[in-house]
Amino acid sequence: MKALGLGMTLAAAGVSLVVAASPALAASCQKEPNFDAWLNGVRAEAASLGLSRGAINSALGNVRFDPAIVKKDRAQGVFTQDFLTFSDRMVSSSRLKGGAAKISQYGKTFAAIEKRFGVPAPVLTAYWALETDFGGFLGDGPTLTSLATLAYDCRRPELFRRQLIAAIKIINRGDLSAGEMRGPWAGELGQVQFIPEHYFEYGVDFDGDGRVNMMKSSADALASAANYLKHLGWRAGQPWLQEVRVPNNLPWEQADLTIKLPLSQWAAWGVTQANGKALSTRGPDASLLLPMGRNGPAFLAYPNFDVYLIWNNSLVYSTTAAYLATRLAGAPRVQRGTAVSLSAGEVRQVQKLLNDRGYHVGDVDGIIGANTRAAVKDMQLKFGLPADSYPDKALLARLQAG
Repeated sequence: MKALGLGMTLAAAGVSLVVAASPALAASCQKEPNFDAWLNGVRAEAASLGLSRGAINSALGNVRFDPAIVKKDRAQGVFTQDFLTFSDRMVSSSRLKGGAAKISQYGKTFAAIEKRFGVPAPVLTAYWALETDFGGFLGDGPTLTSLATLAYDCRRPELFRRQLIAAIKIINRGDLSAGEMRGPWAGELGQVQFIPEHYFEYGVDFDGDGRVNMMKSSADALASAANYLKHLGWRAGQPWLQEVRVPNNLPWEQADLTIKLPLSQWAAWGVTQANGKALSTRGPDASLLLPMGRNGPAFLAYPNFDVYLIWNNSLVYSTTAAYLATRLAGAPRVQRGTAVSLSAGEVRQVQKLLNDRGYHVGDVDGIIGANTRAAVKDMQLKFGLPADSYPDKALLARLQAG
C-alpha cells in the first residue's frame, strides 16, 4: 500500500491541503515573464541572508520551471471520504504489523525520544506509517525544481519562496546535498514528510552523525517529528484519543471539538468506555468527537488531539492518524456504528444550500471541514434535529425544502 505522503505539506504550514481544482486556476498565471530573472532574485535574497555562494549555486544551478508541477497543484485530491472509509484503507493490517515491528526494532531509540520530547512511540510510528510507509515511499521528484516552480507560480508564491530559501539553508548547514533532495511534487522531505521550513527549524540530529538527515536516518526523522509535536503543544504522558460508547439521549450539541468538558460530565451523561465499562473521571478535559455523527464511531479527543489538527487540518486524516496510534498502543478495532454517510455530491449540495443561507463554509468541495460542521450544527439546532454537526439525509431534505 502506498503511503499517503500529504501530512506535512501545506496543512503544516497553515494552508489547507484540500484545494479543489477550478477552471480559473487551471491556466498558468505567472506574473513574472522570465523565470531566470526571477531566480536571480532568489539568489540575491539567499545571499543577503548570509548563505554561501556554493550552497546557492548547488541548490539553484539546475532548477527549471516545470508546468507539470503546477498542473498537479491545481488538481489536488480532497479528503471527501468518510472516516471509516478512509481509515479502513489507511489503517491496514500491514501497517499495524509493520508498526509493531518498528516499535520493537527501534525500542531504545523510541524510549530516548520520549524521554527527551515526551512523545510516545505509537504516535510517531503512526505518522511514519501514513506518510511514507516507514520510509519506503519518499518520492523521487526533484524537490528544488518543485519548490522553485511553486514559488514562481502566482497562487502561493510567498509560501513556496520561503520553502525554497529554507531548502538552501538546509544545504548550507550541510544536512543534505541538492542531489539528495528528492521527494513528492509539493516539496516535502524525508520519512515524515517535512516541508523545508520545518526541516530546518525543528530537525534533530538524533543519531549523532553531525547532520540532520531525515531521508536516510529514521532516528533523525522520528526525533524531528517529536520535536515538532512538542513545539505544537504535545503534553507528555497524556492521552490523545479514546474510543467511547455514547447513549441515545446525549445532548448532541455538546459533541464539538471546540467544547472541552470534565470527564465526570461525560460520564454523568452516560458516556462509557468502548467496552461498556464506566468511564474513568481522572484525566484532562476532553471533547466528544463524532467523525460520522451520532450513529458512527465515537471518541473522546483530549488536548493532544488538537496537536494532530495543527499537523494536518483535515479532520479525517487527523482522526485516522490518532486512531492508528491508539491501535499501535493496543486499542481494539473501532466499533463502526450504523452511520450512513452522504455522498460527496450530497455534501456539496448541503454546502451550497448553507452558503445560500448566508453561512460561509468555504469552497463547495464535498469536504466536511470545521466551517461546514459549524454551519451544519447551527442549522440542526434551528430545525430541531439532533445537533451532532454531521450532515445527513434528514438535514439535506430540510434544507432542500427551504
